[in-house]
Amino acid sequence: MSVSFHLVRLAGAIVPKISPGLGYALCRWAGGVAYRFNRSTRSTIVLNLRRILGPQTSEGEIQRCARLTFNTLLYNYFDLFRLPRLDDDAVRQLVVVNGWDNVEAALAEGKGIVMTSAHLGNIEVVLYAMLLRGLAITIPVERIEPPEIFDYITALRTSKGLKLIPIDGPLIDLIRTLKKKGVAGLAGDRDITGTGQIIDFFGHSAHLPDGHIRLALRTGAPLIVGFSYRRPDQSYQATFLPPYHPPALGSEEERVAAGMKFIVAEMEKAIAQAPEQWTVTVPIWAEPT
Repeated sequence: MSVSFHLVRLAGAIVPKISPGLGYALCRWAGGVAYRFNRSTRSTIVLNLRRILGPQTSEGEIQRCARLTFNTLLYNYFDLFRLPRLDDDAVRQLVVVNGWDNVEAALAEGKGIVMTSAHLGNIEVVLYAMLLRGLAITIPVERIEPPEIFDYITALRTSKGLKLIPIDGPLIDLIRTLKKKGVAGLAGDRDITGTGQIIDFFGHSAHLPDGHIRLALRTGAPLIVGFSYRRPDQSYQATFLPPYHPPALGSEEERVAAGMKFIVAEMEKAIAQAPEQWTVTVPIWAEPT
């Protein structure tokens, strides 16, 4: 077993015993250290923030947001490691949900839901809150190395009933989930498989996935766009938009393009509200800054 695996296991054993107040304070300290010394990740975050915030934003403001993004990353790891020991009542108190009637309206169509979001705010605890409301959720995820860390992180994330499948394997489980009136969740802001398309995102060409649109077209399931935010008191807000259906007319590519335009516009609005909570740490824009 690698040293990194043992460190991850150690964190998994220690973090649940730390109070949230102390834990988040330690995350802020560690975030400062990571911001200073992890130059590669900092550089990518800064480049991404320049796209989001625009050329009118000062370098000082961009660096401030980048520093806060490291906090968000560490907060999310802290939440992940303590996830197995969170109980249902604690999660109900932590997560405020807006637009749940939109989710119910989509479920009433009887074809399941294709749900998409961005890597914004916190996802682990919010997914737990959704599971508590009776949803069956399947999400394809990127494999990480070494495999033993991937297996351990997967065990943490699935400890409350979430189903994860490798994104580089067969995705038939997504179809099965929809047939059972469940939720197939796909990120809209990272083209991990490289099978998406180049589209305008914050005014510049970016590589973004289109699998969520194609899955909705193939199955007839409604698309629900949802976003989460971490609030200043370390509680969470989840917001779900009304069900969306790609246009009924036109070629498949025209319908996919219309769906992409809608999803990207909603992601831009959501990310712009809290750019420091967007935790994509890889380049997604097609051309250099």
